[in-house]
Amino acid sequence: MRCPFCSHDDTQVKDSRPTEENHAIRRRRFCPACGSRFTTFERVQLRELMVVKKDGQRELFDRDKLARSIFLACRKRPIEDERVEKALNGIQRRLESSGESDITTDTIGGIVMEALSALDQVAYVRYASVYKDFCEAKDFEAFVENMQDSEEASEQ
Repeated sequence: MRCPFCSHDDTQVKDSRPTEENHAIRRRRFCPACGSRFTTFERVQLRELMVVKKDGQRELFDRDKLARSIFLACRKRPIEDERVEKALNGIQRRLESSGESDITTDTIGGIVMEALSALDQVAYVRYASVYKDFCEAKDFEAFVENMQDSEEASEQ
């Protein structure tokens, strides 16, 4: 593993331990060249996923990009990082086990919306505002009203 600080090619693993319900390994590393310490995570990847954007452009699935958008939606909410990470892992496993290697942004957005809906309603609305491209306050009102109607229907 290359050191992110000095780009030295040979770093040493000082500590390894399982995380995320044994779905990943956290490794503490040390660079003998510059003395820096850093952490890496090793996760199982079932298949290489390609994201197909609305304009037809394709790019590799980036877990960190998905994590940033989810953590941004959950920012300043009373949600433990552990619960967000668990939701993120569930989303990634669902995408990888779908059997498809090309996944549209609409599919990813829908799965994220489901996960956030179960996690926190405010985070769900925040994510939806970007995902559904709300332009005006009435877009928020219509979405929240529809959300409340759906909740009432499911309670009956």
